Amino acid sequence: MPHLSVEYSAGLEDRACLRTLCEALHGAMVGAGIFPLAGIRVRAHRADIAIVADGLSENDFLAMTLTVGAGRTTDALRKAGDALFAAAQAALAPVLATPHFALSLEIRVSDPALSWKDTPIHDRLSQKATLSQKD
Repeated sequence: MPHLSVEYSAGLEDRACLRTLCEALHGAMVGAGIFPLAGIRVRAHRADIAIVADGLSENDFLAMTLTVGAGRTTDALRKAGDALFAAAQAALAPVLATPHFALSLEIRVSDPALSWKDTPIHDRLSQKATLSQKD
């Protein structure tokens, strides 16, 4: 589990390519080297109703929450977070250049005793990696 949830205000769809952003975020997660590929999820959800800061209609936000399983050091997570945030800043540079945008990232560590999973994707990708190593 490294699951990245991206919540954004509806107006951002007219100001940025969210597909490109999500692809950049996925690439940053893969590039961090601390997350299993089979566990990576990047999903974006539009907030149809959002009042941002002083309530101006041109205000937009994008809030990222990365939930990860336990076992990684704070330093490793900080480096991954830095890479994710930098990827978001690059993809959203034109929007960040305006005074009407807020960008955030929070990393949460999930308690394994309170987390259930049934993920055949892990098995498929593990078998694929094993076959590649034998070639």
